[in-house]
Formats: sequence, structure tokens, C-alpha cells
Amino acid sequence: MKFLVFLMMLVSNAAGLLDLSGKMFTFPEETNTAHMKLIPALVNLQAVTVCHRSFTDLKRDHSLFSLASPTDNNEFLVFMQWGVQEIQPHVRNLRVEYRGLDYAPNKWNSICTTWDSSSGLVQLWFNGQPLMKRYIANTSPLTNKPSIILGQEQDTHGGAFAADQSFVGMMADVHMWNYVLSACEIQKYMKEQNFTPGNVLNWAALEFQSTGRVLIENKEMSCDLDKVFMNGL
Repeated sequence: MKFLVFLMMLVSNAAGLLDLSGKMFTFPEETNTAHMKLIPALVNLQAVTVCHRSFTDLKRDHSLFSLASPTDNNEFLVFMQWGVQEIQPHVRNLRVEYRGLDYAPNKWNSICTTWDSSSGLVQLWFNGQPLMKRYIANTSPLTNKPSIILGQEQDTHGGAFAADQSFVGMMADVHMWNYVLSACEIQKYMKEQNFTPGNVLNWAALEFQSTGRVLIENKEMSCDLDKVFMNGL
């Protein structure tokens, strides 16, 4: 079944609106081509919240979420700068840095990033913890022609990828809203409880296009032996 899904992805290089609940994207190798392009339901964003979960053992720089416009490569970028151990949100090619995070390898990390154009404030939430709000830029709303990419960092609108900035690992539960999500809703997301799904990107109703070797797999990463034993009785 996994091979069939993978084969379909490679052949079609595209998908319609799919419910990816309980699923994940697997980026199994370092390339400058493989990526997922996400199609937003809304554009012209005056505020943004982006949440996602990622799992990797990379010990180098890599992109976690890349939104580019025709005029700004880093219109809204979430980037892991490994050398200084910091996650860097970018807005309109400006950035702030969040250091001192336990970005452990081979572990699921839940990250939410918010930005409001009216205040210019950005905030990162990391594995349930809110970090300090920082000023980055109060500008006009984000582009009405966004190119949203998972797996690569865009140096042009929709391209110019570099293998040494690619994401290798698994990614799941990607949501995006056109407003700053409340603290309660972010906590619900972090704890995988019932939360308001993204109205720009919704993992349970996602439109995307696939390029290269990217798999869709079940997210379950462990086996409940007690449950297996009981079912066998």
C-alpha cells in the first residue's frame, strides 16, 4: 500500500484536496529538488499563524516552512540555523532569533510561529512553551501570490533550492491561519487536542503538489504492545 501511494505521488506529481489526519510527509534524502508545494485557501494575509510538527536528525541548517513572494524570497520563513542553535522566523527578509531551545534529534518537535502586520510582533511557541514576543516588521499584508514550500528553502519565488538547506525527515500537522491564534488554541494544537483547524492551510483538507521523492505515510511511530496483547486474547 505504501508503495502504491508513493508511486501515485511520483507519477502524478500532484494531489487534490486530501485529509492527511494521522499522516505525515517523509522526505527521505537530501536533494535540491524534492518538495511539497502547498496551495493556500486564502491569500493577502494581514496576520499569520503557522504550526507544524517535524522529526529529523539533521545537524545542519534546514528550512521548516518557506513562503516566498515574487518580490521577497523570505516573505515568511521559519528556518533552523544549526550552527548557532536557533530557530529564525523571517518576515519580508527581516528576521529574529530564538536560541536555547531543546531541538533534539530523532524527536517530534511542535512549533508555532505568529506575526501580526499591525504591531509587527512575532512570537515562537516551541513544544508547548511560549517564547518572548519580538518586533520584526509592521508592514503591509503578505503577498497575494504566495509560493509555500515544505522540504526546501526558496531563494526565488518557487525555486532556486539548495540541497544543504533542504529538510530531511518527517513533517506532519501543518496548519496556517490568517490571524494570530490564541494561546489556548495553540496549547490545544501542541497537545494534539481538538483545535480550530487552519483556514489558510488545513492538514485535514490540504491541497498540494508533490515533486521528487516525498512519501505520504502513517504518522504512528510506536507499537502499543499492551493493546496488541489484549487484541490477541
